[in-house]
Amino acid sequence: MSTPEPVIEIRGLHKSYGALDVLKGVDISAKRGDVVSLIGSSGSGKSTLLRCANLLEESQAGDILFKGEPVIWKGKGAGRHPGDARQVLRIRTNLSMVFQQFNLWAHMTILQNVMEAPLTVLGRDRAEVEAAARAYLDKVGIADKCDVYPAQLSGGQQQRAAIARALCMEPEALLFDEPTSALDPELEQEVIKVIKDLATEGRTMLIVTHDMKLAADVSDHVVFLHQGLIEEEGSPEKLFGSPRSERLRGFLSATHSA
Repeated sequence: MSTPEPVIEIRGLHKSYGALDVLKGVDISAKRGDVVSLIGSSGSGKSTLLRCANLLEESQAGDILFKGEPVIWKGKGAGRHPGDARQVLRIRTNLSMVFQQFNLWAHMTILQNVMEAPLTVLGRDRAEVEAAARAYLDKVGIADKCDVYPAQLSGGQQQRAAIARALCMEPEALLFDEPTSALDPELEQEVIKVIKDLATEGRTMLIVTHDMKLAADVSDHVVFLHQGLIEEEGSPEKLFGSPRSERLRGFLSATHSA
């Protein structure tokens, strides 16, 4: 039986800001239904990797493939950039990103926030989009907040609205960049529950997180990044249960005592 093709695959990715090398040759892949968590200290390159995967950041070397289709590049090194704007749009709309700081539009109601991209980017039918948006807001537990504005919601509710907005694009995969780190502990649990529910549905997800319990609970595969390289990776049972790397042992010890 042939192995399913990864939804997203990254090979030998390099990313630098001037003289600072942030990613030094990273390989990651997520097949359909895989939940891959990226862990590591601040500055290890986790969020940068996610943003490069979604083509929000330009990388200097390496390959990014979406469902087996490689990103087309023009130029080399510091001058490298995606060469096909339509391909970039197609990939971005299929890899919905949920940011740490919610990024909701303050002048729009929650329902309008969730509907905006499917209407303007995908050109879908308004009635169909509204029905989907209401269903996704119900899924994340804030169906009663359709007509309020982001400022009237708690941080946890805003992040759940951001997840509903990502889902309404009907993406092939969801990318979470520290989805709970801006939240108080009690609000964090609301968002964690939604992410766990999505994982049980078999959605493909890449999650950058500081929450080791979340990574252990939802992941099929965990990647520990250290200074722009993969120091260790494997199943959550292996990484959290019997880490081989001294650096990973130190990192886990520090997060448990924090």
